[in-house]
Formats: sequence, structure tokens, C-alpha cells
Amino acid sequence: MSAQYQPIAQISVEELAQRLNDGDTESLQLIDVREIPEAAIAHLPGFDILPLSQFDQWAAQIQTRFDPHAETLVLCHHGIRSAQMCQWLSLQGFTNVKNITGGIAAYAERVDDSIAQY
Repeated sequence: MSAQYQPIAQISVEELAQRLNDGDTESLQLIDVREIPEAAIAHLPGFDILPLSQFDQWAAQIQTRFDPHAETLVLCHHGIRSAQMCQWLSLQGFTNVKNITGGIAAYAERVDDSIAQY
């Protein structure tokens, strides 16, 4: 049986901000797939940094580090790398994965202008 492409669920940066502000993060798994220097420039608290360039260093632990059935939100700079990660997580059996539309750039632009843009 071959893996089929599944449309990736999305969450807007405004919706993310509301959830973070409400403290609705207990059940959330937050993953940032940007590189360490990018996260040093601009980041959101509570996100685990898993740079895609270091995939071989963390991929094998994904099932034990995260709950495949918990809501998992994935962030990057503009939403492209995070979409790739969402697709990969789905193929690993994760059942509730959402891409943060527009990434940290959209968050900085539309939600919190104190976050550095790069």
C-alpha cells in the first residue's frame, strides 16, 4: 500500500496567537523547523527547535519525543518548510498536524511587531 498525499491542515497566525495568549498550550506540541540562527533572531516561546538540516539527528526519536495523536503545530519562516514537516509527520502516523500559515514572518507582521523580521 503506498502512502497517499493528505492535504495539510492550516492554522492562521492570529489563531495561534489567540491560543498562546489563552494559555491553551498544555495539549499542544509546538515544533519550529527553522535553523538555530534563524530561531535566535526571532522565536516564539514554547517551540521545540528541530532544524530540517539536522533531520538525521532527530528523525529517529520523533515517535518517542512527541505524541503522534496530540495536536502538533509546525512553524518555519514563511510556511514552506513547516508544510514539508507536516507532510512527513503525517507519514509517520501523526494524526493532528497543522501548518502555521505564513510562518514567523506573518506572525511578526500581523500579530507581534516586536518580533524581528529577517
